[in-house]
Amino acid sequence: MLLIYVPKLTNRLGYTLKVIFTHVLHADYSITSDEQYFLQWGDAKLSYGPKRLGDSLFIKSHSLLFETTIEEQEPHAECHDGQWILYPVYGRDLDFDFDPLAATFFMVTRYEEYLPHREDEHGRFCPEESLALQAGFLDQPVVDQWAQLIRKKINQRYADTLIAGPSYHFVQTVDIDAAWRYSHKGIFRTVVGATRDLFSWHQPDEVARRFKVLLHREQDPYDTFDYILELHKKISGSQLIFFALLADYGQYDKPVSYLNPHFRELLQHLDDYANMGIHPGYHTLENPMASDKEIKRLEDILHRPTVRSRFHFLRLQLPRSYRILQHAGIKNDYTMGYADVVGFRAGISSPYPFYDLERDHENELLIHPFCVMDTTLKKYLRLTPEEGLKEYKRIIDRVREVEGTFCCIVHNQNLNTLDGWEGWKEVYEQMVEYAGNCPDRQTND
Repeated sequence: MLLIYVPKLTNRLGYTLKVIFTHVLHADYSITSDEQYFLQWGDAKLSYGPKRLGDSLFIKSHSLLFETTIEEQEPHAECHDGQWILYPVYGRDLDFDFDPLAATFFMVTRYEEYLPHREDEHGRFCPEESLALQAGFLDQPVVDQWAQLIRKKINQRYADTLIAGPSYHFVQTVDIDAAWRYSHKGIFRTVVGATRDLFSWHQPDEVARRFKVLLHREQDPYDTFDYILELHKKISGSQLIFFALLADYGQYDKPVSYLNPHFRELLQHLDDYANMGIHPGYHTLENPMASDKEIKRLEDILHRPTVRSRFHFLRLQLPRSYRILQHAGIKNDYTMGYADVVGFRAGISSPYPFYDLERDHENELLIHPFCVMDTTLKKYLRLTPEEGLKEYKRIIDRVREVEGTFCCIVHNQNLNTLDGWEGWKEVYEQMVEYAGNCPDRQTND
């Protein structure tokens, strides 16, 4: 087992070691501040601090993990031999030319989002404000890379104590913003929609399509759920999660009513074959109690506790959003990512616990980062289906290189040929096949 020496065990340092060794590398380790005990340790050991202890592997520390306040940071992003680093350190005979622990803490806590920054029209942190996008490493799971670098050096130094490391995982998540385009909307919404169709001269096929669906002559174009389930069955070892929007109807939230028996039956059907989560509505930030109400709605439908969540419109504000989820009893959140760019918002692909930087302590809420969303590729980046597939594969390859978790977002309503989505259903199929194809695991040593 690996023994790690630290001159002082702070909340920040203990949390960071847990992220790297427990959540990324899945390695056993223990921590000590006893120098003599550390020096006499006969197995693998790593010292973290201002100086090396004995002949151990050594990481020279930055002050970040020994601080307790939120201060302006200068991580100094640099690229050394193809590897991006933060918090470079200097000296003779160093095993690392930067502090990977401080760098990890800065990224996974989203430290920069606690500092003054610009927000977009929806109150979200703008990716252009992030160091990762500015420096050019947003598309790199740098935290996983740093963890693998630590693992590699430990295995090279201590051949008798090998850290096997993690395995690649594929997690597919589906946001149900609108279960159906025409069906089961109720008389009022159906009449309003049909009237709008009649006066929309630029959509002549919409009226005919609507009535064919309502007369059961065609399947609703948004009803792609069984198709998604069937495709998922072909990918062994992957995980599928649906997030249901159960907010009240409004400007940004337009779900089918949670009282609709067809919608309730659909969610129960999906729960039989996949995992389910809540999709808290747009105004959860302004009205935290709304999430409690929506969670209760899902629990009444499924007759089981709700433990997974992803905010609608990806409206994530730290630490407020995660405190809301904790209060509501949510255990896992899947919002960590950007709506308008592809990449790793927290620099990591692996799930990890939330750290409340303002309160300076770790929380039980587990964050599951995603790195690419279907609407990002088409709507924001304006990629063609061919370009979109290449981008999917490029990001999947990045995750595979570090044996991480590839988590993506798709929407059931985008798997059709309407509204410019021609060709994207085929992209989705090929992406799932590529992401779910797990070649023999390659070691990083």
